[in-house]
Amino acid sequence: MKNIKKALFLALIGAGFMAPVQAEEVHMILCGGEIRPADQIVIDAFEAKHSGVTVNAEAVPWGTCQDKSMTLAAAGDPVGLAYIGSRTLKQLGRSGLIVPVDISDEMQALYQPGVLATVSDGGQFWGYPHAFSTKALFINCGLVEEAGMACVAPKTWTGMYNMAKAINDNTAAAGVGLAAKDFDNTMHQFLNYLYSNGGTVSNADTGEITFNSPETVETVEFIGKLAGVAQEGPSGYERSQLTQLYNDGQIGMYINGPWGAGQHNDNIAEIVVPVPAGPSGSSGTLLITDSMAVFKGSANEDLAMELAQMMTTGEAQYDLDMSWGLTPILQYEKMMDEVYYSTDYWQTFVEPIGRGGPEPMFEDFKALQAGINGAIQGIILGDGSAADLVAEAAETLAEGL
Repeated sequence: MKNIKKALFLALIGAGFMAPVQAEEVHMILCGGEIRPADQIVIDAFEAKHSGVTVNAEAVPWGTCQDKSMTLAAAGDPVGLAYIGSRTLKQLGRSGLIVPVDISDEMQALYQPGVLATVSDGGQFWGYPHAFSTKALFINCGLVEEAGMACVAPKTWTGMYNMAKAINDNTAAAGVGLAAKDFDNTMHQFLNYLYSNGGTVSNADTGEITFNSPETVETVEFIGKLAGVAQEGPSGYERSQLTQLYNDGQIGMYINGPWGAGQHNDNIAEIVVPVPAGPSGSSGTLLITDSMAVFKGSANEDLAMELAQMMTTGEAQYDLDMSWGLTPILQYEKMMDEVYYSTDYWQTFVEPIGRGGPEPMFEDFKALQAGINGAIQGIILGDGSAADLVAEAAETLAEGL
């Protein structure tokens, strides 16, 4: 990597490192089913630094990895550390299964706005943020033009709906892709709309559930309206399946992260635009992170903490963000002269960070998902009014906070 400001970089990655320890193993679970090359480089460097220490890096699919980490910890056989969704940290911390982590003031100042809110509870940090995303709307211009419209960014929900309806009514494709499967990214897709309408889920300071609001009702109503111009059976789809529909020309638009461009077919002429604003808000985005959590009581807790630090700072973190196509988790422009996210494409994902809202931290994160997904599925299936579904969801959320 070129032009790293070495004094800052070395200060960040060097803090708290230990002397070598012999004949030890650090067990690590990585959610996602693969070990990223940027992470493997750090693992190799860690093992080279500590002669006799090996890292047992176990890649586990998202559907089972978080439960596996929790089950092992609850059974008294914790892994050293795990790469998991930050949504789990509050439950893990309050259950005494993970230890708080120390993020220096200098390091805190480098994170993008809102990132640390995704790992904070009770005045402590419970994980090192390791992956960060914001979202935008991808639009297939070929389908828009086939529908007789100009392919320009819709600024509001009304403009987005009108474009999606034109595609739906005048082409063989559905206007928009909606995720409504009982999966975490269904909730995530919804929160992009909610934050773009001035809505919130909870007040982190007071513990009050704020979900039952006019802004949320408007958002649920809009999801119901979009369902009328979406692919058939949204409740059978999660976000990654929408990518395939988009590539196949079966939907005209959908929300995805910055990695989306690399997943799309080269023959699709597309624009990438901010999530349109709702009637009660301005364009926003969900700020979502995954983190490295250090589990309490493993045989090598200190080594696990050091490895977590090495994987989440400086050049190692930059290489992960750049190679994976993630929104930059750190303000790397403060650390180096050139950054990968200076293009107009990347600014679509970077510019809204300050207006974004974090994934809420709930002690029972599954209740958070169940409550929000229940309202989404309910409005799509016609199981009640938006107001009633939101009120019901708020009760479920109150039980999980």
